[in-house]
Amino acid sequence: MNVLVLDDAQINVTLLCLLLKKIDKCKSVSFSEPGAALAWCANNVPDLIMVDYMMPAMNGIEFIRRFRELEGCHDIPVLMITANNELELRYQALDAGVNDFLIKPIDKIEFLARTRNMLALRKSQRFLEDKAMWLDESVKKATTEILERERETVFRLSKAAESRDPETGAHILRMANYSKIIAEQLGLSSEDQRLILEAAPMHDVGKVGIPDSILLKPGKLTPDEFSVMKQHTLLGYEILAGSSSNLLTTGAEIALAHHEKFDGSGYPNGLAGEKIPLFARIVAVADVFDALTSERPYKKAWNNEDALAHLRDGSGQHFDPLCVDAFFAGLDRILAVKNLYKDD
Repeated sequence: MNVLVLDDAQINVTLLCLLLKKIDKCKSVSFSEPGAALAWCANNVPDLIMVDYMMPAMNGIEFIRRFRELEGCHDIPVLMITANNELELRYQALDAGVNDFLIKPIDKIEFLARTRNMLALRKSQRFLEDKAMWLDESVKKATTEILERERETVFRLSKAAESRDPETGAHILRMANYSKIIAEQLGLSSEDQRLILEAAPMHDVGKVGIPDSILLKPGKLTPDEFSVMKQHTLLGYEILAGSSSNLLTTGAEIALAHHEKFDGSGYPNGLAGEKIPLFARIVAVADVFDALTSERPYKKAWNNEDALAHLRDGSGQHFDPLCVDAFFAGLDRILAVKNLYKDD
């Protein structure tokens, strides 16, 4: 335990430091000038302060006020040593942050008892601080583990849907990263960018409930078949909704609304404009671009130029214009992602 001793009289400093040697595991650092003591405290946090009241350059009360303003020094025990026993002085000292007093001439027994009490107080403070830090780290570790398990669940859920879909695993990687880039260009927070990156892969999870005869049909769907296919948005929502997880509820929102169109002609609810959740508007752009530029059993892949023209033409009708603009603002990075995650 480190004790800072401050007194303008060197003989008093020497006496106090000698007495402190009688306390086990107690070390002292001494000053005769308040400014030097404050400078030391700016880089070192003592376990106890012993300060004289009467000093010429700065009295003990002013020293304590300045000491309490230093980072990490708000709760450090302070013992004031003074020959003045006036109540008004004590009130001022207590108001400045003094914890206890010793009256000159110092009684050795009283000095050792009060010092041990103050050091015991500081030891308890440090124990509580360490325990609080340990608890905080434990909570962070547990939260991280929960989030990792949640992400794994989402990944496996998305893989389950993918296993029944002609789309590839690379598709969900690409469109999720496209969505993150669009979100970044729109100025969304880093937390929201991470959230859409992790939630976007769940957009088609409802396809697990669509019959293979429709889901895997190589040709164009009939109107009745397309009506069944459209149910994947509702099925996905039902699978994911109602969770206490922000990730899953966001996935449910995307699954339900990523086929809505900005002009209100989409499905399943015919939402229009900003009534469509923003994440779903973002995913709509990312998903369509990747679907167009990917080969499927029922179609050839479009080239980039034709797919980009389709996005421009659909701005304001199919797509939110702001999301389309954000897509083009991040186009270089989107094309880099497309090249990185190629279909097998």
